[in-house]
Amino acid sequence: MPVSVRPSLAGFFAGSNPKPPVHLGTRYDTSGNFLIEPGNTVVSHLVSGSPSEAVVLAVRDRMLAMPDADRLAFTPVSSLHMTLFQGIIEYRRRLPYWPHDVPLDTSIDVMTRLYLERLKGFKGFGPFNIKVVEIVPTGLTVAGATDDDVRIMRAWRDALAVPFGYRHPDHDSYVFHITFAYQIQRLADDRAAAWQQLFDDSLALVARQAPVIEIRAPAFCGFRDMEHFEELQVLG
Repeated sequence: MPVSVRPSLAGFFAGSNPKPPVHLGTRYDTSGNFLIEPGNTVVSHLVSGSPSEAVVLAVRDRMLAMPDADRLAFTPVSSLHMTLFQGIIEYRRRLPYWPHDVPLDTSIDVMTRLYLERLKGFKGFGPFNIKVVEIVPTGLTVAGATDDDVRIMRAWRDALAVPFGYRHPDHDSYVFHITFAYQIQRLADDRAAAWQQLFDDSLALVARQAPVIEIRAPAFCGFRDMEHFEELQVLG
């Protein structure tokens, strides 16, 4: 790997990470088709038609134009969102990713109805803004735009842990992101410099034109796969 490539990118390249992608075969296949993997989650979708969405899509288009973009399975534009709190999902039926007081074999539909009931009257902590802090092959790494936003997002997560009934091991260190794609195949090492340049140029573009990414209020969503997240209850 070229020394100029930052460590956070190393896992996306074959030389430093020859292992197959974690979700390949369960979330999507080698042709880039998304598979049935139902679950639920709390996300903030991008504001459709907003200036910041246009910049986000421009970055996505730049990635799609790369000659080796076929090593990535891109999700639809309509699905773009930032996950605020991870719900349950079909292939992660184990503690601490499932509420301890509900049987692990409970159907996803029943779990979604249970959470809708538990979220009745849920009081959030108001709106917050996010900014892009890094770009990687799978999308945008984001964070609260200000210290106050970071605090508000943490408060949301702490509060949501109560009705969901668990805290993931990374609850306090969770890295917020907007997923563009999943890796089908690791990128070739000799392509690292080109991808690095793309990410650096794109990050500069975002900083100039979309220092704050416009997002909708957090919503509890259900999904069958990674192509659509249906808002069932707005929590903001």
